[in-house]
Amino acid sequence: MKALTEYILQFGSLNKQQIELIGKNVTEVKLEKNDYFSEAGKIPKQVGFVMEGVVRGCYYNNRGEEITRCFISENNLVVDYVNFEAGTASSEYLQACTDCKLIVFSKSGWEDLSHTIVEWDNIKNKMVQQCMFQKSRKGPVISQDATTRYLEFLTNHPSLTNRIPLVYIASYLGITQQSLSRIRKNIS
Repeated sequence: MKALTEYILQFGSLNKQQIELIGKNVTEVKLEKNDYFSEAGKIPKQVGFVMEGVVRGCYYNNRGEEITRCFISENNLVVDYVNFEAGTASSEYLQACTDCKLIVFSKSGWEDLSHTIVEWDNIKNKMVQQCMFQKSRKGPVISQDATTRYLEFLTNHPSLTNRIPLVYIASYLGITQQSLSRIRKNIS
């Protein structure tokens, strides 16, 4: 809960009672590797905060290939917020790449905070903006060659390389796992 509190306080100030109220509106959830936090075709019903582990956002393209769009690691929100807020079915999956420990807000718990904490909507909006920015900005530039994309991945996500399966990294980079293995061999 301490990490969540520190995260929230980056976006605004809260008093002790408000922080306690937030604590009463969350539960701790463990996801095993490959479990889904939310799934395509279903309405997202929760907002998570990653305490331990890595979650990936992925979808299937029109050829049925699985595409990894982003990675969400410790001390970040994980949610398909547009569909969560609208109550509409998601088109992507949020899946644990590793065993994960999350602090989770239910939809009603998340909304209740708006009714009881005056500053919550401002704080929430800033957290969601950061979450959406992180999910959108880190995609590799497909016009770059694969080696450049991998080196950029290493720069942007230095702690992920040895924590998540190479198949997910290859998918994120838009290359095959064999190509990724060749690239890794050539640069080491």
